[in-house]
Amino acid sequence: MVPAQDGFITSEDTLALPQDQTHSTEPGQSRLKLRQQGSPGHARKLGMTRRQKEKRGFKDDENPEEKEKRHKELELKPLYKELLYTITHRLGKPVTEEVFDDSQLHQYIREAFSLTETEHLNLLDKVQDMEAPVYCLMVTVKEARGILGKTSAVSFSDPYCLLTIMNEDKGGKKSLKPRKAVVKSAVPAEEIYQTDVKNQTLNPIWNQTFILEFEDTEHSNFHLEMWDKDEEVSLAQKLEEFRTNFQGFKRMLKEVKKEKGQDDFLGNVVLGLQDLHCTEDCWYTLEPRTETYPERGKCHMQLKFIHKERDGALSAGRTAYVNYCGILQQFVQSYISKLQQGNGTWKGELCGEGQTLLELYATQNDLSPFLQDLAKWVVYSKLYQSLELDSTVLFQQLTSIEYHWDQQELPYQQKQELGDSLHGFLKYGLCLVSKYRDIFPPTPSATPRLHTLLRVLVQICKTRAFQKLNPAKFDLHLEVSDSVVGGTREWFNLKKGLHQPMKKDLSETLGALSCLIAEVQEDVRLSKDVWNKVFVSAVQLDVFTVVYQELDSLLATEVRDFLGRMESQMEQETANSLFTFYLSLQAIHKQKAFLQKRDKMLELTNFHTCFRDALPYWLSKAYNTTLERVQRAVQVDQLQPLLDGPVPVKHSSSAVDLVACLHPICQLWEQLSWPDPEEGFMVMVKLTEDICKIAVTYCQMLKQRVQVLSEDSDPGSAINKLCVVVNDLEHLRTVLNRLPQLLNWEGLRKRTSNVIGEGQFHNTLPCQLQHTQGVFTREIRSALETLGKKLRADIEKYVLNMATRRRFSIRSTEDAVVPLMRYLEKELQYLNENLVQENFNSMLASLWTNSVQILDQVSRQPSGMMEFYQRLHYMLQCLEQCFHAEGNGLPLGTLHTEEYKRLKANLVQHSLSSQQLIEKFLERKVWEQKVHGGEKYGAVTLIGSYSRSDQRLHIEVLNAVNLLPMDSNGSSDPFVQLSLQPRHLFPEVEPRSTQIKKRELNPLFEEAFEFLVSMEQCHAAGASLVVTVLDHDTLLSDDFEGEAFLSLRAVPGVSGSGPQDEQDHSSSAQIRLALMHPKPNEDDTLKLLEARKDDRNAQAFVKLRRQREKMSQEA
Repeated sequence: MVPAQDGFITSEDTLALPQDQTHSTEPGQSRLKLRQQGSPGHARKLGMTRRQKEKRGFKDDENPEEKEKRHKELELKPLYKELLYTITHRLGKPVTEEVFDDSQLHQYIREAFSLTETEHLNLLDKVQDMEAPVYCLMVTVKEARGILGKTSAVSFSDPYCLLTIMNEDKGGKKSLKPRKAVVKSAVPAEEIYQTDVKNQTLNPIWNQTFILEFEDTEHSNFHLEMWDKDEEVSLAQKLEEFRTNFQGFKRMLKEVKKEKGQDDFLGNVVLGLQDLHCTEDCWYTLEPRTETYPERGKCHMQLKFIHKERDGALSAGRTAYVNYCGILQQFVQSYISKLQQGNGTWKGELCGEGQTLLELYATQNDLSPFLQDLAKWVVYSKLYQSLELDSTVLFQQLTSIEYHWDQQELPYQQKQELGDSLHGFLKYGLCLVSKYRDIFPPTPSATPRLHTLLRVLVQICKTRAFQKLNPAKFDLHLEVSDSVVGGTREWFNLKKGLHQPMKKDLSETLGALSCLIAEVQEDVRLSKDVWNKVFVSAVQLDVFTVVYQELDSLLATEVRDFLGRMESQMEQETANSLFTFYLSLQAIHKQKAFLQKRDKMLELTNFHTCFRDALPYWLSKAYNTTLERVQRAVQVDQLQPLLDGPVPVKHSSSAVDLVACLHPICQLWEQLSWPDPEEGFMVMVKLTEDICKIAVTYCQMLKQRVQVLSEDSDPGSAINKLCVVVNDLEHLRTVLNRLPQLLNWEGLRKRTSNVIGEGQFHNTLPCQLQHTQGVFTREIRSALETLGKKLRADIEKYVLNMATRRRFSIRSTEDAVVPLMRYLEKELQYLNENLVQENFNSMLASLWTNSVQILDQVSRQPSGMMEFYQRLHYMLQCLEQCFHAEGNGLPLGTLHTEEYKRLKANLVQHSLSSQQLIEKFLERKVWEQKVHGGEKYGAVTLIGSYSRSDQRLHIEVLNAVNLLPMDSNGSSDPFVQLSLQPRHLFPEVEPRSTQIKKRELNPLFEEAFEFLVSMEQCHAAGASLVVTVLDHDTLLSDDFEGEAFLSLRAVPGVSGSGPQDEQDHSSSAQIRLALMHPKPNEDDTLKLLEARKDDRNAQAFVKLRRQREKMSQEA
């Protein structure tokens, strides 16, 4: 195979494969097709850096069979003879571990070149008749280290090397005593090669190459002798050396014996040619002739078996490099063809036979490693376009070329070939990049191949070879971007053509455009999630931005053209089809958030304006569809709670269905995401209005449904269904409460803040929702009132039965409350099981209010029986505990209403005994005495004390002042009456009176009284001293001047602060009490006592107080 003149193998020069090896995988076919098609845009740009070569080859119209036959004769068979010649005249052992004989190598190349046995034997006979080459050993003496110095005193030598190849018979008979100068004495001078002399060093560096010819390897040895160049030394220098280095005397004696100008032997290396590999590069130990100085150092050499004067009939006019390329390509093609039968990818490794043959051929023809790597790059980059080749192989070869570039100068022809090869692969690689969607699908196995290809393109542009051989500026980033843009446009047009409908009606056109948009949407997603990572990592190109902007432009044109034809043909069915179309465009447009930069405004920015005519149809469909589903849900609802599952659900199926039906409307708002704020607000108003209308309609349908189902059912079943209805309404009200969050009103308010005022926003959306919630609240309250009517009547009946007077004597208060508590426990448990918590709490609050009202009404019935009110009070306490339920029911704050507080206070007061009422009355009077201001009716002054030792209360009446004139003469005859109240506490203590003071309004009494009372009596509730000032009349009853009340706890000594001895009067306190007049019919306590006709003490107390009220100046 002969490469093209520019070094890049043309399609006409491709070696033909055997018939069973011509198949290839699909990616390979795509690459071959791409190479044939090319890319005009890239050819234009890349043409600026490399001049396009004119292809020269066989005629295009030649018969394929003739072409294949000619290719075999002119290309394959010359290469085959080269390999047979290489095998026949192989030298050295192979570098590979596995060794192959000639028959194995013959079998390999016969299969690789697809020749028959006959063809092989004919060619083998021709090769064996050819003239053998001249066998040569190429030796490169690189350096040495650690060699001997001239003497122990002189630490340097002047080394040089002698090289030759000796046959065993040339040396004559072997001497028993080894000789040092083998080369000089046994080989003619013309067969000896000598390196330069390196002065004054023990680590010489030569890097000199010699070619040594030989006839055979079996009886030949390679000899290298290293010598120290001798210099003439004077007698004085010798004596000085002897004086300073006596230990080297023996060596100096030898120097004396040596002839003048004779060189010193430093060591040698002897290698049998039959033991050498075809190429070696290593350090060899210098061997001594004697044991005097065994350590002679090492020498670094490169050895290679080469041919000279190979038979000219092998491949006339073609260089060994060209043949190497052809052999390598044929081996790789054959290997890949076998590998692809197992669906594998070639990763750059040949079998052992192929590696051995390539190594032998390169060595025999003295091909440098640089030329070998160059040949591999040229062949691999060519085969990459037609066979399944791992692109990492190309990357490795580029690295090798970059390594050799500064170490070895390429010939001009190979430089041109390398430049054209790099240029051509860049062109082909960009063509692959433009079609990355088809060639590198988004799979875990394909995307790494795209990444490696991009890295190869980057590495090509970075190599010094490309920069040197292609001086024109080449921007890979821009080229890849242009390739992606062109490929995207081509891909879009291809997809558009695939989905083009047969007929041009709107429905099929819409379907085709929808499919195209779906393809674009998926491509945008893959560009963002898959391919962008690859391009950014390899070439720092944001391919997502490039692809998105190009597709945005192409798609916007298609959308505008299509929707422009539909403006006057909008119908419900068409609008329904456009909704999916809109969502797909929206999904694509939302991806703009991931763009890294925007050079211009996207053409799909205002795409929603094209769908304004379809928007009302979408909203109407959502409303009608939801309403129909709600109607069907109510029609099949049996108003039974959904008790399935670990948590019982107390509403019916229609409530669940309604929430599910409303969800699509909320989802519609989220899907629309209408960009225009003002239009979006109007859409939200419409959606909210539709949801509220559906909710109110559901409420009405539910009421009709419960009436139908309750017509022939028993009362218990009807109440149960009514409870379910209440729960359904409460459930829907809860859903409506969450509507602002579901529809994200807050986000809409922020978006529309510049176009919709806060007041307008609040007066529209929240008002709509509040109105609907008010409807539900009224309906729930109405239903709960219906449930509460029966319960109120029953509670009232139980209360009246319990409070009936005729039952007082036969049932205790606790037993009388039991029937009501059992009834409430049963009913409340039923309601709790059938009502949701919110409605149950509402029902509890209503029942509590009704119960308080019932008790209040019953308590107002005229009854003077204390037991009557005690039962009512006990019932109120039981009801409070029942409704509070230890914190699980209504909170105490809800229970303790003002009405409750008034009722409780009233019942507590009515439940007191007559004695307790009298005590309460006296305590109130004591309190009034404390807060009474002024001395309108005069005042009285006392001195009081209490002796604990003899339990005596000492009261001294000092005087009275400013009394009212009660007689006609303008004066009065006053006296003071002292009594201890209440009488049931002091039954044995009689009232005491002072002397009468005639005609005095400021009388001075100074009279002392003692009362025998205990400390317990003084501390009892209501215990007080009643001071009454009267005007004495002889014929009529005494007139009332006023009265005062003093709590016995306030007397010194009672509270612990008085005297402990009756003789100690220093602790007595003077007390001034203002006189008061009672207000008639003001005290409720007297009214309660007055109602107890059967209690004498109560009636006597009331009679006395009424008399005082009649005599009061406040009447």
